[in-house]
Amino acid sequence: MKKILLTIPFVLLGLASCDAYLDNEPMDFADETAYFKTPADLRLSVNAFYDILPKMQINYQGVHSEDNNSDNQIGAQPSSLFYPGEKRTPLQSQSEWKFTNLRGINYFLNTAEAKLAAGEIKGNEEHALGYIGEGYFFRAYDYFRLLRNYGDLPILTEMLPDDPQQLAAMAERKDRKEVVNFMLADLDRAIQRLPVTPLESGRVSRDAALLLKARVALYEATWQRYHAGTCFAPNSSDADVNALLDQAIKAAAEVADARQLDKNYITMFNSLAEFPATDEVILARYYKPNVITHSASNYLGRTGAGTGLTRALVNSFLTTNGLPIYADGNDQYLGDVNLESELTNRDLRLAESVKCPHYETKKDDQDNIVYDADGAPVKVLVDRPHVNESGNQGTPTGYEIKKWVSTVPGQDEYTMGTTATPVFRAAEAYLIYLEAYYERHHSLDDRCDRYWRALRTRAGVDPDYTKTIAATDLARENDLAVWSHGKEVDKTLYNIRRERRCEFVAEGMRLDDLKRWRALDMMRDYQPEGINFWAETYTLYKASERAEGIVSQSGISTYLHPLQKNATIVCYQGYNFPKQHYLEPIPVTEFTLCTDADGRCLLKQNPGWPTIDGVADYSFNCE
Repeated sequence: MKKILLTIPFVLLGLASCDAYLDNEPMDFADETAYFKTPADLRLSVNAFYDILPKMQINYQGVHSEDNNSDNQIGAQPSSLFYPGEKRTPLQSQSEWKFTNLRGINYFLNTAEAKLAAGEIKGNEEHALGYIGEGYFFRAYDYFRLLRNYGDLPILTEMLPDDPQQLAAMAERKDRKEVVNFMLADLDRAIQRLPVTPLESGRVSRDAALLLKARVALYEATWQRYHAGTCFAPNSSDADVNALLDQAIKAAAEVADARQLDKNYITMFNSLAEFPATDEVILARYYKPNVITHSASNYLGRTGAGTGLTRALVNSFLTTNGLPIYADGNDQYLGDVNLESELTNRDLRLAESVKCPHYETKKDDQDNIVYDADGAPVKVLVDRPHVNESGNQGTPTGYEIKKWVSTVPGQDEYTMGTTATPVFRAAEAYLIYLEAYYERHHSLDDRCDRYWRALRTRAGVDPDYTKTIAATDLARENDLAVWSHGKEVDKTLYNIRRERRCEFVAEGMRLDDLKRWRALDMMRDYQPEGINFWAETYTLYKASERAEGIVSQSGISTYLHPLQKNATIVCYQGYNFPKQHYLEPIPVTEFTLCTDADGRCLLKQNPGWPTIDGVADYSFNCE
């Protein structure tokens, strides 16, 4: 077996003389003649792939910060994705163009399948098949990461030989349709092999593979529909779109029909216990004290964690009567003069996800109440937004995240967090079914009705979604999802997208949605906004804490404008998304490494991007 480094899949073109080294076994796997003999061996091998899944970090980063590159959140610095001139072709190490995971997965799958077929794996065959199913799941999962970033891809299923001609040929990127079909076939193999009940808590199950299949199919169907006729989907057809939607509908229904939503939304995001096999949470990442931990509650609980939800996101949440906040006669909406008013009578997913300033009785180190000179308990202000702080301690918008914060003693200590991170939830199956069915049939069926009402009931919102649709005025919605390819969608589809936005707040889903809907075309002179700071909240801060350069000033808006703290910010006038940024550029080094003996390179760069170091060609017309 050759030692092939797929971090840069074509690196061996320059290593033809290293035959002795190349004949070694892969260093990160045991000798296959002494290994891969029992299901336990397969289990140990596939365990390494679980690190691919989303996680919370031991620093301020994690799943909760992934939406900083979206209209739902903004980080401490502007995102170069959303304006021209700064985003460049990257170094390979700083890109998503990585194939290391696939190298290990392909070795595992090829070896395990061969040994199973030869009868060399002794023990429980169902367990062996289950672990192999996990391998197919992870290969599709990692290819989906690559697809979302790059579109067309090389399809790699084997360890590559030390043959420059063959290696150069493998650089050719297959059409994204072929890549998606490859991924869906892998997921079908996973579904056939994986058990309904996972082999142990925290492992991939059949429902996880079904849900990933539904996710992939919906993503590609809507990408093909809304990018049709452009360089991003030049061969799109209605037949292909409908076939993908049918797959998404079927897979999502199988999961959604089998699983009820958890009664309490917020408990899924600060749980210290493992989720039952039949829970809404289908797959979660678990942690263990002093072994694998994170700092989510530490950073989010005591600081702004360098992120903030946007006013556009907050305004998309309904009041409990099921109406948009702007609806005529909606007396449940109390305005946004302060956070307490703004969060009152709202969808529980908002109230449970955003911190609200409040006063608590001060206590000493022995948990005794502290009294003032007059004998009255001392009150201290808690959860004042950290808008006066910068970097990873501050919040650009004032809407600080509470969703992932645990109040269990000890969880707020640095690197001591052990709350689970949900990766796949049945709520996503509900929403995929809703969206895919409506995109396919332009109507709603009984399942759509049942799923949508269940989501709204759990959120404490009137379950009658028709009331919301009737009251929706697209012209008054400050939401990029109103648009696809420069055209307004209808009110029903928009409200399905609204439901998705509210369900997955701070879960890292939003950018993928905006890209597949082609909604970012409408990000023009776009100013992310924060809380209504200058109406009342500013009084909680000293003058020095709200000076120019710390927060945007009242002459600009009563709402915080993170991009307008000072005039030196490069995108002071707002975000303007370049269409060339819908796909990532392939690193420059790849084009020098993929050249064959005849000087040809079959690897092609993404539309508008150079094969040398530089920014995109913003005059490039992709239509």
